[in-house]
Amino acid sequence: MTRNGRRPADVRRDIALERERLATAVDELRADLDLSEMLGAKLPVLAAGAVGAGFVLFGGIGATMRYLARRGREGKEKARVGPFSFTTRD
Repeated sequence: MTRNGRRPADVRRDIALERERLATAVDELRADLDLSEMLGAKLPVLAAGAVGAGFVLFGGIGATMRYLARRGREGKEKARVGPFSFTTRD
């Protein structure tokens, strides 16, 4: 007998039963959360969507537009005065 009035054999039996219950619960959760079945053929579409969302969220459109606008304003520099320059566009 231990302090709580249970024998070591009873404690071992309870631990073994709890292990079995936990193993069953884990198996059920794994069966419910099988992502390969859920995603299946949708994986390429989801990957493309994730790339597009990341591009938009991290400012890809704005950065691309600023780059294109800057390239359109570039010309040949004729003279420079301090931070300012005089250019000609072809």
